[in-house]
Amino acid sequence: MSSQPLVIGKFSLGMGDRFAHEAEAQLAACVAAQKLGVEIVPVWNKSNREHNIIGSEPTSTRAAADAAVKTLGWTAPYFLDADHIGLKTVERFVGVSDFFTIDVADFIAQPADPAAVKAFVDRHPELVGTITLAGIDRPFTTTRADVERTAAKFLLAVQEAGKVYRHIVSVKGVGRFVPEISMDETDSPQTPPELLIILAAIADEGVPIQTIAPKFTGRFNKGVDYVGDLAQFEREFNDDLCVIAHAVKQYGLPANLKLSVHSGSDKFSIYPAIRRALAKHGAGVHVKTAGTTWLEEVIGLAEAGGAGLALAKEI
Repeated sequence: MSSQPLVIGKFSLGMGDRFAHEAEAQLAACVAAQKLGVEIVPVWNKSNREHNIIGSEPTSTRAAADAAVKTLGWTAPYFLDADHIGLKTVERFVGVSDFFTIDVADFIAQPADPAAVKAFVDRHPELVGTITLAGIDRPFTTTRADVERTAAKFLLAVQEAGKVYRHIVSVKGVGRFVPEISMDETDSPQTPPELLIILAAIADEGVPIQTIAPKFTGRFNKGVDYVGDLAQFEREFNDDLCVIAHAVKQYGLPANLKLSVHSGSDKFSIYPAIRRALAKHGAGVHVKTAGTTWLEEVIGLAEAGGAGLALAKEI
């Protein structure tokens, strides 16, 4: 085993393979991109819920990915993502996964310890007042009450992420996996100051995240295009990239830290905005897809009845 820490590349694609039959075709897409001069890191993702639904285990996802890599002669890095895990669900993934999406949605907005909130704000006076971020033409003004309110909403979730991270480290070791924290299960998108506060808390917690999934404006439903304000999405995406670049320098987070876009399948209308932002800032991105668009189509066929239902039954 290499002693070098695992570091995910600039552009990575999370690929869902619900029934462990798609891995070779999915990897072939990465091979095709490679031939065009684009290095895409394949990351096969599957959640505990998805395993439970069909009665599979993470070992089957690992076997399918490894087999595809061997068949196609893929020599570049690839990863297996334990998708949307917490302390209660991580155990079955620890042995085979090397990418962990730490989902702390259940802890967001749960009240944090007031003493911990006060200590956080005392530790970060730079978050109170006027905040100027390179790449964003408008400064942000925060009060101590603003920072306290945001910390109270997210601090417990970040602390839980720290617990999960340290548990994985206790089994796999430092640097033996890529950590992501998912913060997209909230009612509204984080503002730039809120995301900066979250990243400061993550740094305090000692979690060297390489990807983070914030909440974006609009709807990200599986199998259909993005529904929402495209201009607002592009503004938020650009702002988030600026916040990440600032946090990397300010708080010593990993230099390769990048945004993670969840439910990214078929979101064709936002891809141009993402491309423009990445080119402008020289940033990377992780786009997570479910690999179940075909299942959504089968559902549509079945609901249509008649010949559609007959075809769905044949499938």
